[in-house]
Formats: sequence, structure tokens, C-alpha cells
Amino acid sequence: MKNKIIQALETYLKQEVLQQPNRSIQAVEPLISSGLIDSFSLVDVALFVEDNFDVRIDDTELNADVFDTLNQLADLIVERQNG
Repeated sequence: MKNKIIQALETYLKQEVLQQPNRSIQAVEPLISSGLIDSFSLVDVALFVEDNFDVRIDDTELNADVFDTLNQLADLIVERQNG
């Protein structure tokens, strides 16, 4: 399940946020702290997560401490779905 979440997040980021569909994003690659995505993109990612995985992301969680990697974000989604 987590792998499918990571794949969906990676596809969304590559196509919609970065607009680089051929780019590869590793599950442990820093997204925010590396500057790959900016604060404006974080809102889009949060909306994508909420719409597609039926979980709520609080505005205070839109930072590198909570989800700087696809792995961290997928863990948060799984935790919220099972919680």
C-alpha cells in the first residue's frame, strides 16, 4: 500500500508540480529542504493528498519536518488512513 502511495505522489510531483515527467524522485530524496518544491507547491501537494487519499493535512504540517520525502509523506498518509 505504501509503495502505491509513493508512486502516486511521485507521478503527481513529476507531472503537475515539476512538469518534468521523465524525472525520477527517490522515496528518500529531500523535496523541501533541497528546494525541489517550494512553499507554494506544498499547498498543491497537500490538496492532492487530501483529495486522493481522504486524509487531512493541517496547515502547520506543511513543512520539511513533517514531510520532506515521499517516504515521510506516505507514512503520514498510511497513519491517518489507519488511525
